[in-house]
Amino acid sequence: GAMDIRVATITAAEKVEKTKKLLKLTVNTGLDERTVVSGIAEYYNPEEIIGQQVSLLVNLAPREIKGIVSQGMILMAEDSEGKLTFVAPSAKFENGSVVR
Repeated sequence: GAMDIRVATITAAEKVEKTKKLLKLTVNTGLDERTVVSGIAEYYNPEEIIGQQVSLLVNLAPREIKGIVSQGMILMAEDSEGKLTFVAPSAKFENGSVVR
């Protein structure tokens, strides 16, 4: 079906043990709180992204990554040097808002 992308806020973040790239994130989607594993640890420290709003693909089948069930995917933009940045509203927006 169609992609369901929502504004969500990162409420907790930690490194995934024995990995270089993965962070385990808790996000508030406005509908629920869920865990998402994201490969952004090379670009962001866990503590600096708490409170960050993101665009989250919410209707993705859960999948297990390093023993953690990840429920969704955070959309990132990549520049020409490969640096990743969050795709987020320019102003604080309500969690659960639909991104089209």
